[in-house]
Amino acid sequence: MPRITVTVDGIVYEEEVEPRLLLVHFLRDRLGKTGTPVGCDTGNCGACTVMLDGRSAKSCSVLAVQADGSDVVTIEGLAQNGTLHPMQEAFHAEHALQCGYCTPGMIMAAVDLLKDDPDPSDEAIRHGLEGNLCRCTGYCNIVKAVRRAAQEMSGEGVRTS
Repeated sequence: MPRITVTVDGIVYEEEVEPRLLLVHFLRDRLGKTGTPVGCDTGNCGACTVMLDGRSAKSCSVLAVQADGSDVVTIEGLAQNGTLHPMQEAFHAEHALQCGYCTPGMIMAAVDLLKDDPDPSDEAIRHGLEGNLCRCTGYCNIVKAVRRAAQEMSGEGVRTS
């Protein structure tokens, strides 16, 4: 079996893995990172989105062996020292979830979106998140949450109007 070395949420893991093991199953079943849900297992819904070497990736479409030598951040690793990431805070403050199943992947994709566009329009937010599906909400509060996080992360604070 191949042996991989991968850093997940700041911790280095060396593991033997089956060549066909998906990254999402490695994270959940081997490392206990259950905040990354298995949604569709086809790359269509985005629920399993993580950061892979600083960019969002659907972990159901990446083999664990492909992540060898990589840095992975899961929803659990986004918070630092018990403090939620501004995107996590914004999703909470704006009630940007209902059942919560898509939320980890949506948050990870939104964090990546703000790397490329720190002040996106509502249209740019919707376009940037179109690979992540939510079956419960109308996306309005998700867009509000991303806009709020963008403002917080830019140091502007939240606009009230």
